[in-house]
Amino acid sequence: MHNIKLTLEYDGSRYQGWQRLGKGESTNTVANKLLDVIHKMTAEDVELFCGARTEVGVHAYGQVVNFKTTSDMKPYEILHYLNRYLPMDIAVLSAEEMPERFHAALGVKSITYLYRIAIGTVPSVFDRKYTYYAFKEPDLAVMQQAALSLAGNHDFNNFSTVKKSKSTEKELYDIKIYGDTQEIQITLRAKDFLHNMPRMIIGTLLDIGLGKRKKECIEAIFTGEDTASAPCDPKGLFLQEVEY
Repeated sequence: MHNIKLTLEYDGSRYQGWQRLGKGESTNTVANKLLDVIHKMTAEDVELFCGARTEVGVHAYGQVVNFKTTSDMKPYEILHYLNRYLPMDIAVLSAEEMPERFHAALGVKSITYLYRIAIGTVPSVFDRKYTYYAFKEPDLAVMQQAALSLAGNHDFNNFSTVKKSKSTEKELYDIKIYGDTQEIQITLRAKDFLHNMPRMIIGTLLDIGLGKRKKECIEAIFTGEDTASAPCDPKGLFLQEVEY
């Protein structure tokens, strides 16, 4: 049995996320497209594990997955086969054989998300699928000040749509906001995230930057005295890296 690790990038625009199970289950997911081609390649129904489950419309620069197979194909053969038959909006960047105990969903040290906000005078036709266009330039300094209250250990229940049945205590290792006259980028790094947590954090920071909310609302959201903003548009969000 061979344990194969893949690093992927994908355009999530036309997919229902990495995987969609239960209510609203869909086969139009990145995982299903990959599983279909792996089945064609190996004639096996493998189980696929991922480093982070991206949501509907979210992209990835560095998703990590693994599966086990009895196929004796070399990693470079797997790489070429998958890239030949996968849709053009999913690409395998690397393939390697790992020790049997490697599991993409376990042993994750950190997950990093990147959000891109376009702020030029004219929205780019070519970037429209991969950036959120802000018609008014957000106040970068105020967003950076607000972000200071988000870093560290907190109960992020009010920044997510997760059911309270699971732990909502998370540590946000880093939150960085930087940019120029054309684009603002926000990066969030944590061991893991709650459902919709990156998008609700970014949506709230955007509202603060656009003057729709005060930066002090962050503390009020944590205590439940206020509610987070609606999740940001997923098209500007990328899974940047999964670190082991």
